[in-house]
Amino acid sequence: MTALTLTDICKSFGSAEVLKDINLTVEDGEFVVFVGPSGCGKSTLLRVIAGLEDATSGTVNIGGDVVNNTPPAKRGIAMVFQSYALYPHLSVRDNMALGLRQEKQPKAVIEERVSKAIQMLDLNAYVDRRPSDLSGGQRQRVAIGRAIVREPKLFLFDEPLSNLDAALRMNTRIEIAELHRTLSASMIYVTHDQTEAMTLADKIVVLRDGQVEQVGSPMDLYNNPCNRFVAGFLGSPAMNFLKKAPVDIPQGGTLGIRPEHLRLQKGGRIKGTVTHVERLGGDTNLLISTEQDEAITVRIFGQNATAVRDVVELDFDSHLAFQFDGDDQRIAV
Repeated sequence: MTALTLTDICKSFGSAEVLKDINLTVEDGEFVVFVGPSGCGKSTLLRVIAGLEDATSGTVNIGGDVVNNTPPAKRGIAMVFQSYALYPHLSVRDNMALGLRQEKQPKAVIEERVSKAIQMLDLNAYVDRRPSDLSGGQRQRVAIGRAIVREPKLFLFDEPLSNLDAALRMNTRIEIAELHRTLSASMIYVTHDQTEAMTLADKIVVLRDGQVEQVGSPMDLYNNPCNRFVAGFLGSPAMNFLKKAPVDIPQGGTLGIRPEHLRLQKGGRIKGTVTHVERLGGDTNLLISTEQDEAITVRIFGQNATAVRDVVELDFDSHLAFQFDGDDQRIAV
C-alpha cells in the first residue's frame, strides 16, 4: 500500500514560487528524508503534507485518500517539531495522553497506548516530571511519544534534532531509527544535515529551489549523483571539483573526486601544497592548494604525519571520479 502520493504539487506565496511541480511516492513502512539547503522548500513541503499550508495546485493523497480539503487533525498524521511543543504544566504522561483525550478515546485505550510508548522510549523514570525537569533529549522523546500514541498513518518529523548537542543528536538519531524498525511505520523526516539523511533514510529526496533534484537510496545518490549539486551536497568532507583536471573533460566541465578517493602517491597527477591539516584520530583531512590554484581536500584513513606547507603529489582511480558538463549535469563515462 502507498502511504503518500504527491502529484504536481506547487506552492506560491504571492509571486514567489516555493514549490514547483513536486511528484513523489512514499511506500508503506518507508523512511523518507527530505534534505537540502536552507530555503529549498523542504519544510514548506512537509507543511503542505500535514495540511498546515494549502498547496496552490496539485494533489496530496495519504493512505489512498485525497486530503487537500481535509484539516490536519483528520489526515491521520502525527508531527514532531524542532521545538518539542510540549505543555509546560503537564507531566510526561499527560503530555502524551492529551491528544487522545481530546479525541475522546476510551480511558483504557489511552492508558494502553501511553504505557506502550513510555516503555518503548525508556521514559518510565520520568512519567511524572514536567518538561522543565527534563533534558533536551528527554523532551524530544516525549514529543515523539505523543506522536506514537496517535498511531498515525504517517509520521512527519521537522528537523527534530536541531536543538540538541552533537552527542544527543547521535543518540536520538539511533532511537528514531530503532523506532522505525519497531513500528514499521511510514515516516517523512526533514533535515539540512546530510549525515542524518544518509544514516536514517530508506529513500532520500534532495531538494533545491523548490524542486526535486534526485530521489533514491542513500548509496544510490552517493554513488550515482545526477548532477554536481547532489554530488557536492552528500558526502563529508564534500566532493572536490576541479576545472583544471588531469584528465580530459568537456569544455566548461568539471571533474569531481571524493576526498576518500584521493591518495598520496609519488609521481601522481595532482601536485599541490598543504594549507591545513585536520587530525581527527581515526582520519586525517589534508586541505591542499593545487598548482592550478584550486582547493581540494584529501581524506586519509588513520593518522598521517603530513604537515602544513608540505608539497605533495596525489592520484586517484579514474573510474571513481565523476564528470559534469557545463550545465553541471553528470556525464556517463
